[in-house]
Amino acid sequence: MTITDSIEEPSLLSSPSPSSNFSQPPPRHFYVTVVDRPHFKMETLVHLLGVAARRPALPIVVCCSSRDQLDAVCSAVSNLPFISLACLYSDLAESNRNVILEEFRKATVRWNQIVNADQSGGGGGSGGETGNNNDESNANSNKTKSHMIVATDACLPLPVLGEAPVSARVLINYELPSKETYLRRMATCLAADGIVINVVGGGEVITLKNIGESSSLVIAEMPINISEIL
Repeated sequence: MTITDSIEEPSLLSSPSPSSNFSQPPPRHFYVTVVDRPHFKMETLVHLLGVAARRPALPIVVCCSSRDQLDAVCSAVSNLPFISLACLYSDLAESNRNVILEEFRKATVRWNQIVNADQSGGGGGSGGETGNNNDESNANSNKTKSHMIVATDACLPLPVLGEAPVSARVLINYELPSKETYLRRMATCLAADGIVINVVGGGEVITLKNIGESSSLVIAEMPINISEIL
């Protein structure tokens, strides 16, 4: 799938549930289909992030099922200029893991402040005085970067231990998980108004459809213009 400036009518993988009319919209779920080759899948992810991460302070979580895939994703996206990247893996020191999660939670607060300012006509927090030195300019630049965590499932927040979720605006499943893991990723990583993007090969669409139907989730093909869902 090529991400361009046009919009396609999404095709639904399951029917909307009766509860979809509540005032608080449920998380939105999308999929993008790629050629079943690792190289093309990674290219799609990098291009997707290159577009999405231009939103100031957008909090993103990318979930991988293995350490090898996590390392590959981190290496591929590490040079994207609009992203502040952190990687969570199983042998990371607990103190470092806690710092990464706490910094991400702060990033979600900044995102909510920007969204609220936009909705009230406040201009998104990008105004104000021009910085008088490079340090101030760099600090402001870092605050407006999209904040992204790439994590394996073993490193996600653990509510049973009292850990708070991280409430990302965008959750990307780089590798399609089981139904149970899919729901756990939602519960620990996704904000109430967040979206899920599944990067799937052609042969995985049926599996994704089964997850959607058994979980009462509406999963649509991602619009070509990703700005329509952010």
